[in-house]
Amino acid sequence: AGPDGAAPFLSPARDGVVLSWLEPVKGSDRVALRFARYRNGNWSSPGTIVERNDLFVNWADFPSIVEDARGVLFAHWLQKSGPDTYAYDIRMAISSDQGTSWSDAFLLNRDGGKKEHGFVTLVPLREGGVGATWLDGRNMTEGGHGHEAGGDMTLRYAEIDARGSITSDVELDDRACECCTTGMSMTTAGPVIVYRDRSPGEIRDISLVRRSGSGWGKPASLRADGWKVDGCPVNGPQI
Repeated sequence: AGPDGAAPFLSPARDGVVLSWLEPVKGSDRVALRFARYRNGNWSSPGTIVERNDLFVNWADFPSIVEDARGVLFAHWLQKSGPDTYAYDIRMAISSDQGTSWSDAFLLNRDGGKKEHGFVTLVPLREGGVGATWLDGRNMTEGGHGHEAGGDMTLRYAEIDARGSITSDVELDDRACECCTTGMSMTTAGPVIVYRDRSPGEIRDISLVRRSGSGWGKPASLRADGWKVDGCPVNGPQI
C-alpha cells in the first residue's frame, strides 16, 4: 500500500487471502479503494476498485472485499449521497475476472433517503453470490446522526448474485444500535447474524438472529448483560 493507507480488510479466498484498503491518491482530492491477493507465498500488485472524491471515509466503518464460491469478487464501500455529513450510501461492485475489471457500481440500500447506511458484513453463499447484512437508517430523520437523530436504525439482510441482482431484501430488526459493526457467518442451515441491539430502555446488549428452513427467526439476546448507555459505543461483535 502507498503512504497513508488505512482501513484494511482481510478475507479468505479459495487459494489464499484477499485484502482491501483505502489510500489517498497523490496530488488529488480523491481516495482509492485498492486490493491485492496473496497466493502461493506472494502478493499480487495492487489493483483499484474505485477512486473518487466523495467516499465517506471514517475510522469505524470501512470497505470490504470477499470472494464467493465460484471465484467472483464482491466489494463494498461508503459513498456520499448528499451534503449532510452523515448522508451516505452503500455501493458495491463485482469482478468475475479476479479483479482485472469491475462492474459499474450499484446501490445495496435502495430506499433513496439521504441518510446513514453502513457497517456491512458480506459472506459468501454456498452456491455463489454473497449475503449482506448492514445497518440501515432509512427510518431516521434526514440530516440526523446516531442516537440524537429521530427515528430508529434498522438491521437488514439481502443476497447479491454475480450479475448484481439483489434478492431476499428484508428488515430483521427495526431498532438497532446506530454505529456498531455487524457480524455474520454462514452455517449449513443459513446465515447467523450478530449485532448490538437497542431496546426502548437503551439497553444495548448483543443480539443474534438466524435463518433456517422455515425462514428468519426473531432476534434474541445472546446474554442479558444489561449494558445501559444513552449513546453508541461504536463496538460491535463478530462471529
